[in-house]
Amino acid sequence: MEKKFTKYEIARMIGSRALQIAMGAPFLVKLSEEELDKLKYNPVEIAKIELEQDVLPMTIRRPMPGLKKKDEKE
Repeated sequence: MEKKFTKYEIARMIGSRALQIAMGAPFLVKLSEEELDKLKYNPVEIAKIELEQDVLPMTIRRPMPGLKKKDEKE
C-alpha cells in the first residue's frame, strides 16, 4: 500500500469492504481454502488483505483549502 491514507480513511475503507464481503460480495483476491480457514472467514481480515494488495476500487476525495467543488457557485 504505497498511497498515504489517514487512519480514518483506512478504517472506513476496511469497514465498508468488510460489510460488502459479509453481505456476499465476491473476494477481489484469490484465497485458498487453507488461507480462509486460517482467517476464519473473517470479512475484516479479508478486507485488510485486499487493501494491502491495493485492489479495492475505492477513491478517496479530500477537500483542498481554497478550491471549490465544481457544483458550488462563487
